[in-house]
Amino acid sequence: MKVLVVEDELNILTYLKKGLTEAGYKVDVCEDGEDAVYMASINSYDLILLDVMIPKMNGIEVCKALRKEKNSAYIVLLSAKGEIGDKVAGLDAGADDYVTKPFAFAELLARLRAVLRRNSEDKESIIAAKDLTVNLLNREIRRGDKLIELTLKEFSLLEYFLRNKNLVLTRTMIAEKVWNIDFLTDTNVVDVYINHLRKKIDKDFDEKLIHTVRGVGYILKA
Repeated sequence: MKVLVVEDELNILTYLKKGLTEAGYKVDVCEDGEDAVYMASINSYDLILLDVMIPKMNGIEVCKALRKEKNSAYIVLLSAKGEIGDKVAGLDAGADDYVTKPFAFAELLARLRAVLRRNSEDKESIIAAKDLTVNLLNREIRRGDKLIELTLKEFSLLEYFLRNKNLVLTRTMIAEKVWNIDFLTDTNVVDVYINHLRKKIDKDFDEKLIHTVRGVGYILKA
């Protein structure tokens, strides 16, 4: 799941990014409403965590703008203002939930999961290739009847392959999408992680899913 966090208080922004990343989300951040609208227009986010009191455009205005542009990302508003009228205004603007500050991070994660689960019928929650299935909501991976455990980076790598199955992916493409970094020619991190992933999803099965395209990259054949 890819999340945009919009918060102008640096300590809170850092706290949220760290916690969400550790929970397995891919996280982008920005600090004002105009940047939020721009980033949501050029990226596809599953969820936007949006503080109400931000500069340039407040969270309510951002929410209305995104809904006007038919942006389908789930939006969870964060605010120190907890009056009923404030919550009603946020939800009427198009938000899916409204969380009052201060909040326990465990509760915030639960609220995010609830929003995603509640709306799972509207978005793809299971992706698959042949006998391999991945549930994006509970992060359960199965190959046939076998339950497979992956690290967060291995999960992100597999998700990227499944969303681009039967397409050749270069090392640069993989590094940029999974690690959010420009690929450095002197690192073999992509090859190392693909080797880890192959051991877990291919090694014990006759039919292999991940294949090397010599001199180019890799492909997951479905």
